[in-house]
Amino acid sequence: MKRFFTTLATLALIGAGFAASAQESETPEYGYKQTGFMSTPKVGGYIIGSYKYSDLEGAHGGPGFNCRLIRLYVDGSIFNDFKYRIQLQMNGQNPHVKDFYIEWAKYKEFSVKVGQFKRAFTFENPMNPWDVGVGDFSILVQKFAGMGDRLGEANMGGRDQGIQVQGDLFPIGEQQYRLIHYQLGLYNGQGINLADANGHKDIIGTLQIQPLQGLYLGAFAWKGDWVNGAGETLKRQRISAGMKYDKDNWTVRAEYATNIRGERSQSGAADAFYATVGVPVMDWLKIYAKWDELRDNDVRHDMYSACANFRLHKNLNFQLEYRYHNNKFLASPKYNEIWAMAYIRF
Repeated sequence: MKRFFTTLATLALIGAGFAASAQESETPEYGYKQTGFMSTPKVGGYIIGSYKYSDLEGAHGGPGFNCRLIRLYVDGSIFNDFKYRIQLQMNGQNPHVKDFYIEWAKYKEFSVKVGQFKRAFTFENPMNPWDVGVGDFSILVQKFAGMGDRLGEANMGGRDQGIQVQGDLFPIGEQQYRLIHYQLGLYNGQGINLADANGHKDIIGTLQIQPLQGLYLGAFAWKGDWVNGAGETLKRQRISAGMKYDKDNWTVRAEYATNIRGERSQSGAADAFYATVGVPVMDWLKIYAKWDELRDNDVRHDMYSACANFRLHKNLNFQLEYRYHNNKFLASPKYNEIWAMAYIRF
């Protein structure tokens, strides 16, 4: 009897080996009749609700209860080489498409993405709101990456339409993290869901080095222009540099951005800086501290914030944040804010 079971187990292992070999040797045949080699589309979304209090003069206590985001997305892959994503934002009076793209991603060293997606400018801009750590993106990203741009562009979510190549080079060590990450994109320059207004394209790129696992040092550059509602073409020429460290639930992130040459000559000198530190206290509690600064034509806006993240589940997070502003762009520059946020993902 023992020999029988031993023989049966051996035959099962041999059969599994043949099946695995057949599956590995199976190659796709391209053509319009092909229906296999496609992942089941993943459907998901997330909701961010908030309560905001402000003692800013004229703010009447702030907006109170509000829905910051309701997003739905679908993503998947075809032939394991092509990835796609569609993301919609549903809240507010103007539902719209956030992302739509297809990416050929067969190789880690070189991939090509076409559609509408985040601009490759700054570390923080491409991040998901869940991962920023505080209630909103930094002033630097808002004013220099297209979330309410300093030149007057409306909040485009840091996105644009175009084509981008990217890759990760030179695997290091036993854990095989990559030493260099690069991105280079060609964009319309007008933001999401808008066609090119003047035939000129924006060029945005980044080169990042990962000397230690989880630690990135990066430089970013942007050369382009934007056509405003009056038909004026405004140059956008910017550079940024920064670092980020994310490992074992510790976070350190700091970036600096400034305008140069053509943009500076037309709109004055402007730059911004932020620094963020996230410290895990418990498995479900992480505390962030952040300093934000914007200088635009010698006028400054400084903001200091502290934020507690109560991450009770991978898909459930609560934030409580205090913000102190010294905003010289306003007649009454000093004011306080309290933000309470609830994040739900499915």
